[in-house]
Amino acid sequence: MAELTTLARPYAVAAYQRAKETGTAAQWADALAFVAAVMDDPRILAAASNPKTQREAFTRAFLDLCQGRLEGETGNFVRLLIQNRRLGLAKHIAEQFREYKAEDEGYVEVDVASAYPLEESEQSKVVAAVEGFLKKKAHLRVTVDASLIGGVYIRAGDRVIDASVRGQIERLTKSLWN
Repeated sequence: MAELTTLARPYAVAAYQRAKETGTAAQWADALAFVAAVMDDPRILAAASNPKTQREAFTRAFLDLCQGRLEGETGNFVRLLIQNRRLGLAKHIAEQFREYKAEDEGYVEVDVASAYPLEESEQSKVVAAVEGFLKKKAHLRVTVDASLIGGVYIRAGDRVIDASVRGQIERLTKSLWN
């Protein structure tokens, strides 16, 4: 994982610098997120990473698939990724791009996993706690993960707060066996 992040970093930096220069960070973020979503399809990922795949034919097919979503510089960026056989890094590039954008705009993206859907009041409490702790505006992405049993798992950048029942059980198990 760290290796993929390292390989993706120069592409994410270059994309963000260009997006910032042209004032199109939101469009770039949307385009990169779309490419990452397309690359979640195992068939497309397999074709992109297969050394026998004709790059020109794959490029045409991929851009046709993304018709209307990649234009101008974002389309050229994807062409470059395909040419360098780095399209498989799309998810990592998109994530790092979002992090650069958030840092530059003074907010932090916070992933919150909860065993049950969070109500608006609960989300507001999480936002207030994270903003107070990090001294930055927080944008939440809330998901439901029933495997947590109860509680929440919060990740903001490299900081993690595991207040889930599953996490408490795991910590208790470790303390009992050590």
